[in-house]
Amino acid sequence: MSLISVTDLTIRFKTDEGLITAVEDVSFDIAPGEVLGLVGESGSGKSVTAKALMQLNAGNTVYDPASRITLNLPDQPPLDILGLKRERDMGIIRGGAVSMIFQEPMASFAPAITIGKQMVEQLQLHSHMTKQEAKEHSIDMLDKVGIKEPASRFDQFAFELSGGMRQRAMIAMALSTNPRLLIADEPTTALDVTIQAQVIDLMKDLVAEFGMGILFITHDLGVIAQTADRVAVMYLGRIMESGPVREVIRNPAHPYTQGLINALPKLDDLDAPLTPVPGDIPSPLERPPGCVFHTRCDRADAGLCRTTVPQKVEVEPGHVAACHFAAKAEAAA
Repeated sequence: MSLISVTDLTIRFKTDEGLITAVEDVSFDIAPGEVLGLVGESGSGKSVTAKALMQLNAGNTVYDPASRITLNLPDQPPLDILGLKRERDMGIIRGGAVSMIFQEPMASFAPAITIGKQMVEQLQLHSHMTKQEAKEHSIDMLDKVGIKEPASRFDQFAFELSGGMRQRAMIAMALSTNPRLLIADEPTTALDVTIQAQVIDLMKDLVAEFGMGILFITHDLGVIAQTADRVAVMYLGRIMESGPVREVIRNPAHPYTQGLINALPKLDDLDAPLTPVPGDIPSPLERPPGCVFHTRCDRADAGLCRTTVPQKVEVEPGHVAACHFAAKAEAAA
């Protein structure tokens, strides 16, 4: 059984210009102990999708009635996340069964409260620990994520830690309640390469130890190749392609996935010029009809791609692409 199941998720925002679609018809599942990578350019809808799993989007958010987000916890009936209307009910989920870590840890820590106090408050909210038990557990988690002298760091403020140490502290706080699902939104983008590699290794170790599921969001396919079991490629609020990460990267079937891969530096030919995806991602206010990628696709058919939304095509078992020419695109790759 899936840990979390997202089905036909469509998200719109109320604005002065009317309803704007940010995410459209998105579906995916994450199993316990599995890492799903959600990849795409800025503006693809990745963070909006992730925040929906904890109902953290802004107050002007409108979820389509057909949208479903179902959380399956051990020994409990399936939980309809979007059906939880009271803030108190969502408060039990947030930081408890589901935790989230962000790109910039300074945005997650209160600057005037020590890291330890924030961790203890969260633990007491989501468990029956005493204050002393919560403190001991917090120090143990800081030690587990590789922070030296954790007892001393426990009493420090976020601004007193280095960037890499703050990121580790944020991971420790997110994991201290033993969540079943961890949402990691660009957790390594702000880090240098060495610290980035350490954080990636840390998260892989924690998945193996705790058996949690992870939704790992990034724009970097290289990071996804190191961390994820499966990948979903997102563009302008829609899933373009999804499947086992090695299969998708080795045999991309959608032109957008191919474009992202072609834009990566070639380690075997450092002098080779990068080939960026042409053009820019449109604003949700100017969402193209038909296939949303057709304005940047060199294989687009004017009569088909500009008028008809492509259906998902299975190019390999478990590997699907939403492209009218998916089979041809895979052969071209």
